[in-house]
Amino acid sequence: MTDIAPKMEPDSAVYKTLLESTKAIPWKIDWATMQFTYIGPQIEGVLGWPQDSWVSVNDWASRIHPDEREAIVNFCVAQSQAGTDHEADYRALAQNGEFVWIRDVVHVARKPDGSVDALIGFMFDINERKKTEAKLIDLQKELETLSFKDGLTGVANRRMFDSVMELEWANAKSNKRPISVIMLDIDYFKQYNDHYGHIQGDHCLKQVATTLSHAASRSRDFFGRFGGEEFILILPETSEQSALTVAERCRKLIYDAQIPHEKSEIGQRLTISLGVHTVIPSYGDEPIPFIEEVDRRLYLAKQKGRDCIAVDA
Repeated sequence: MTDIAPKMEPDSAVYKTLLESTKAIPWKIDWATMQFTYIGPQIEGVLGWPQDSWVSVNDWASRIHPDEREAIVNFCVAQSQAGTDHEADYRALAQNGEFVWIRDVVHVARKPDGSVDALIGFMFDINERKKTEAKLIDLQKELETLSFKDGLTGVANRRMFDSVMELEWANAKSNKRPISVIMLDIDYFKQYNDHYGHIQGDHCLKQVATTLSHAASRSRDFFGRFGGEEFILILPETSEQSALTVAERCRKLIYDAQIPHEKSEIGQRLTISLGVHTVIPSYGDEPIPFIEEVDRRLYLAKQKGRDCIAVDA
């Protein structure tokens, strides 16, 4: 069978037309001179620089974002010298002063003796893709933040507490330092909800969370909602006496907030009960029994008449 397909030489008009009709930007650099022997006219539409301004590799390198220039140039030179095809993403300076994300895909053409003859590649405008990726990353971070935040009160949630507690417990065990936890509960909150309604009850929880979020001031101190009307504090490297001081501050902050509670059996304003426990964990100790003991002490505070703090077992 006779081959009737037209033969297209690399520099033929047909081949050139095909290259220049794509969105990708074709280019070629002579390795010996490091000069551009060709770059597609599409470059002007993407970066604004005219075709004839791309003379040597210096023009390419000088238009890479300064933060990325050295790493990208070193990578591409090393890969090219090794004769390895490669690709790189970087921000390229446009003529208007803005930066556009480019993906450069490079093929290393060799001479018959194996030495590098030329670099042939395509530049792709991936700016919109990078913007989308950045938005997705920001969204992921936002979702991660939300997943550790209580939806109602805005403070840290139980999931965040579990993560922080695990970390601080390991630190306390490793450094042989005390760790204290305060668990508190709004007194007669069911009666509050029944009397004022659940919408006002939600508002009350927000008030309590806002009021108590400043009770412990150190950067590592943790405050969050444990569940329902219960809140919890983790105080790393804190003695029992210091934890008791923080607990009393919490109790007084809520009392001084003067949140009305007509159905409370111990007064006309909202109060809280608190359980406090401190330990220097040793090998084999686990945080769950420790938290259960804090909860038991909270229950003891309620038995003692509420609006008080239970420290002793």
